[in-house]
Amino acid sequence: MKVLLFCDPGIDDSLAIIYALQHPQIELLGIVTSYGNVSKKQATLNAAYLAGLAGRSDIPIISGAEFPLSGENIIYYPEIHGPDGLGPIRPPSTIQGNYQGFMYLYKVIEDHLNEMVIIDVGRSTSLAAAFNLNRNLMEKVSRVYLMGGAFLTPGNVTPLAEANFHGDPIAANVVLKYAKEVIISPLNITNQAIVTREVASYIYSAAHSVFKELIPPITEYYAAYYRKMNPGMRGAPVHDVMPFYHLLNPSFVITKERKVTVLTCEDGRGTSVADLRNSSKNDGSRRHIGLQFDYRHFISDFIKTMTV
Repeated sequence: MKVLLFCDPGIDDSLAIIYALQHPQIELLGIVTSYGNVSKKQATLNAAYLAGLAGRSDIPIISGAEFPLSGENIIYYPEIHGPDGLGPIRPPSTIQGNYQGFMYLYKVIEDHLNEMVIIDVGRSTSLAAAFNLNRNLMEKVSRVYLMGGAFLTPGNVTPLAEANFHGDPIAANVVLKYAKEVIISPLNITNQAIVTREVASYIYSAAHSVFKELIPPITEYYAAYYRKMNPGMRGAPVHDVMPFYHLLNPSFVITKERKVTVLTCEDGRGTSVADLRNSSKNDGSRRHIGLQFDYRHFISDFIKTMTV
């Protein structure tokens, strides 16, 4: 499956990139980098660094958004992702890569329109801008996979809101309104996609790739934050891997098809809203909300992919 990835790496974004680079069924057509977990500049360096480690410096690293559509100041999270977004890892300050401007993403889409999907695991500012500048083309993309939202479950930046939808709720609404079909991986499932210390250690011992040295330190850095916030947690949730997993394993994820909107008002900012009452029905909106998944199958797939 050919994928154009929008992201803001970030530890879990980086694990998603590694997963995509190593999975035999995924071909990364390009990586659109934006602000979010780190600045756009750092996100761009991180994506190029990971692609280069895999010997894939040919993958286009496409320049995305520097700030949300509202123009607000950005809050970064070094306590979660580390000073450069890779936990304790400090990538070089200059990295060779196939750097491209924003408009290049349209060439990627035009060249692969009938055989590709979009996965967005960051704030959706860049993706919303892509719709705004060329809605006709973007509406032809068959599916958009999002990591975002929290439905009838606590948020992770406010009691109700998940970080990506909260970071740019206007952009999230643009994507939810105009994309042909949207498959959402919210906190309902991504919070359960946990990589334990034992799993990370096993990957280190069994892996043969250049990434084996990265996975234990970045997952442990990530897990340390989650243990501080929730001492009972067994490891780190790899939120941004879930859309890739869902893409390849749709039968192992239970979804409901409901119209989704994201609140933009101050108190409720970033809250994702859908009618999930027992009496509600699939509504033909082509917005699919992931609510449950098979953890054993997920972690088996994750281990298999990361130990290639």
